[in-house]
Amino acid sequence: MFRTVLFPTDGSEQTEAALETALDVASQYGATLHALYVVNTAGIATGDPDSRRRIVETFENRSDEAVEAVAEAAAQAGVDCTTAVARGAPADEILDYAEDEGIDLVVMGTHGRTGLGRFLLGSVAERVARHSTTPVMLVRSGANEQRA
Repeated sequence: MFRTVLFPTDGSEQTEAALETALDVASQYGATLHALYVVNTAGIATGDPDSRRRIVETFENRSDEAVEAVAEAAAQAGVDCTTAVARGAPADEILDYAEDEGIDLVVMGTHGRTGLGRFLLGSVAERVARHSTTPVMLVRSGANEQRA
């Protein structure tokens, strides 16, 4: 049923529950896991080109670490993994990647914000879930601890 599973990551601890779920699904179906980090260049609001370059470089360094950590976890779980880094608006890049790569399932973490916090900060996971033509599984941060 699932040959390819996309796991968008920002390298944060909040994505750990979603990674565990993505690895579990990929393992059960013998699917390839795609680890994607999006450098949010759309969210960098500075007019100074040097500052912008330094900010992008910082995020790019973080992106390499994040997707490599997913690849290592996948290898330990016996799951094939492909890594990628994109630049742009996170939700748009995730949706584009899923479509371009023929992804069967997107598994991503969500912070579970409600009310004003969600309104002010927005939710990449919510935008992906609303606009994706691919099934999306949202995993709340801390979900595995709550089950224990």
